[in-house]
Amino acid sequence: MKAVGYRAAGPISAEDSLVDLEVPVSVPGPRDLRVAVKAISVNPADVQIRARVSPPKGEVRILGFDAAGVVDAVGSEVTLFKPGDEVFYAGAMNRPGTNSELHLVDERVVGRKPKTLSFSEAAAMPLTSITAWELLFERLAVPYGVKSQTGVLLIINGAGGVGSMLTQLARRLTGLTIIATASRPETEAWCCNMGAHHVINHHHPLDQELKRIGIDQVECVAGLTATDKHLPAIVEAIAPHGRLALIDDPHVFDIVSLKRKCVSVHWELMFTHTLYQTPDMITQHRLLNEVAALVDAGLLRTTLTEDSGTINALNLKRVHAAIERGRSIGKTVLSGF
Repeated sequence: MKAVGYRAAGPISAEDSLVDLEVPVSVPGPRDLRVAVKAISVNPADVQIRARVSPPKGEVRILGFDAAGVVDAVGSEVTLFKPGDEVFYAGAMNRPGTNSELHLVDERVVGRKPKTLSFSEAAAMPLTSITAWELLFERLAVPYGVKSQTGVLLIINGAGGVGSMLTQLARRLTGLTIIATASRPETEAWCCNMGAHHVINHHHPLDQELKRIGIDQVECVAGLTATDKHLPAIVEAIAPHGRLALIDDPHVFDIVSLKRKCVSVHWELMFTHTLYQTPDMITQHRLLNEVAALVDAGLLRTTLTEDSGTINALNLKRVHAAIERGRSIGKTVLSGF
């Protein structure tokens, strides 16, 4: 089957940074689905792994997390799906990725594809939806569906994939006031379209930007990028007993300055479930089914902004390069082989 992968970590400009491959078709394990991949999206995690993590010598790593497709075969213990079902999911960090014609994934982290979306539109959503959902309702402990709750949520980098989904979830399913950060007219407009009540510029001190719009403090902060850089402003802006949840990877993150306000700090990594085979893995199956229902009800929308063509090394290299430039809005997908 066709796939795209790499043999050594390095810059995307290298000729062999991503290559087209022919690899054997894998047999599903007991809880596995084998999915005929129709569309994928590219995440910053793909870019970071390709740049930093080399596979074992002589081996090839196939990247990719998000996918939408059709179940091709199932393992002996599968109960949630059958061949022919249309699905979407975000895979696992410790298994071969979705940049392949056929892909194996544990059924417990797979949801039914929203009926109202195309495969391309659906492929843009799983990783960011799971991350945003877990960050908002589990790490920040915001009550699901409680519109009477008051308070302010600050989303740092609102125009990215996670920020786009987090803004939608918070606006549709909570009573929080949502303040997103952006720095360009087009990203500011995108944040507003996703549902942000206010947009401030993350190139300026965030505490000063909040005061500019009349906000003295925020109860919740979602650090989606450069959280270490913004930490001094977060310390000033966050309310006593506030909550900070982050997804990025600062080299050093000294949270002692948050002690005086008794702020709790939480990490969000949606892959923890699959990395450690946690007993509650199936919550991601249920979560994705709920997201699909919300999409089909018209409450959530896809964050697809660009379809960059078929799934091959050349097109994936272009998308990786664009993400590295830090100018992306929403999600970019590729469709078909």
